[in-house]
Amino acid sequence: MVVTISFKRYFLRGLAILLPTVVTIWIFVWGYGFIRDNISIHIKHWLVRLIILAGGSHEELGRFWIDGALSIAGFLIAVVAVCIVGVLLASVVGKTLWRMVEKFIMNTPFLRQVYPYVKQITDFVLKQEEKKKMFSRVVAVEYPRKGIWSMGMVTGSGLKKVVDSVEKEFLTVLIPTSPTPFTGFVIMVPKEQTIDLDMTIEEALRFAVSGGVITPGSGQARHTLGGQAAAALPKADSENKK
Repeated sequence: MVVTISFKRYFLRGLAILLPTVVTIWIFVWGYGFIRDNISIHIKHWLVRLIILAGGSHEELGRFWIDGALSIAGFLIAVVAVCIVGVLLASVVGKTLWRMVEKFIMNTPFLRQVYPYVKQITDFVLKQEEKKKMFSRVVAVEYPRKGIWSMGMVTGSGLKKVVDSVEKEFLTVLIPTSPTPFTGFVIMVPKEQTIDLDMTIEEALRFAVSGGVITPGSGQARHTLGGQAAAALPKADSENKK
């Protein structure tokens, strides 16, 4: 029995260590194979045809470009082409054209049932650095009710109409959901009812993705939150009474 438990524990520990590395390598190998088999092979054939038109030998080119060591040329050209597309789509004209394409996709049956979910996954994996710029700092707010504190990321200063009506300084805060922290609930809260946390945006994202398992500062943030929360409660109560 003891041997079985030890074997299971060590097996799971080894799996936890090896699996992220193996999966990461597999993703890159799969990506390379996908581009090579579906994109770069066509690029290589077009290169061969162009060079044949310029007077080259088909047999020599076949060995040199398609079957030889330089077969990676098509893959590299495909990567450069993707980068060029990224540059074009970053421009105003490119963004406008791509919005038109996405609008067509979202109005097409079957495609609109699949595309949003695929886009959400790819955006989460590939656009984290870009989305992190949306957030300025990390705060704690009492949400969804008084006495329950949630971590949020500040995205703005609130709607002007609300700020002018209440005559208070507000913060717009995204309360992330696990395990996709770029989705969640957007709330507006008075600035004095928030607590600045000593966390970077990256630490906050890790905290949300892991469901609170990965915490910065080995408990220091939780200790700070508890102390500041206790100090903030009387102030919040006095504001409510007013």
